[in-house]
Amino acid sequence: MDICTTKAAIRARVRDWRAAGRRVVLVPTMGYLHAGHMALVARAREDAGPEGRVIASIFVNPTQFGPTEDLATYPRDPARDTGMLEAAGVDAVFIPEVSEVYAPGAQTIVETTELAGILIGKLRPGHFRGVATVVTKLFNIVQPDTACFGEKDYQQLAVIRTMARDLDMPVRVIGVPTVREPDGLAMSSRNVRLTPEDRAAAPVLNAALTEAEALARDGVTASRLRSHVRARLEAEPRADVQSVDIRDAETLAALSGPLTRPAVLLLAVRFGAVLLIDNRVVGPESKEETP
Repeated sequence: MDICTTKAAIRARVRDWRAAGRRVVLVPTMGYLHAGHMALVARAREDAGPEGRVIASIFVNPTQFGPTEDLATYPRDPARDTGMLEAAGVDAVFIPEVSEVYAPGAQTIVETTELAGILIGKLRPGHFRGVATVVTKLFNIVQPDTACFGEKDYQQLAVIRTMARDLDMPVRVIGVPTVREPDGLAMSSRNVRLTPEDRAAAPVLNAALTEAEALARDGVTASRLRSHVRARLEAEPRADVQSVDIRDAETLAALSGPLTRPAVLLLAVRFGAVLLIDNRVVGPESKEETP
């Protein structure tokens, strides 16, 4: 497995693969990998096929963190990460420094103007501008045929798909289903920062979503579903509910009245200093699927 720390190095590797007619699939990550990331790698390996090549990037992107957020304490373990990626069959890892990705004085940004300002974007102003900008840069640097992202970050996936469509990027964006712990908590690099008490309480997110899935099949309205989920979360003393939203599963438009098509419930709940997100696609024929 090649470890590339510069744009020139990863571009040279991709250029060699392209000359040999190979597909290239990208898995962007911020590192501190877990089984959810490995599911992305497995999906990328499948999409690449036996002759294709898989690249994973590890980059904690500073532009998607707000001034009071956890950039400095975001968990990092590049040696462990590269070992996991090599064992999973990744062909190259791109691990650049911040100065390699963002030139001094850089002033160009990418933003999905409507999607970036709702839901998590409202709680974290500027977050999705940072996401869209860095993913655009990764797509330009690597020029993959396909890129894989987790469905746990549902709004992020919608932002990236919209960005790729609007800017005519020749990259197929694949959503990969959320991987969960045995007690239902969605896997996240931030989970390691939960206190034991908060970790024990955090599965309430999955419990609330599971109850909502059953209620949605019974034909309740969007407002009743939202109210039930919020009440279920607020019954947990350690849960500081930041937002509970129900949106159209494809467009993320606001919903009201009876559910007549798939909707997505989107949760943002703080446990101590750690903000956790989760989601579930619900509706008359409820199933988890991509936006």
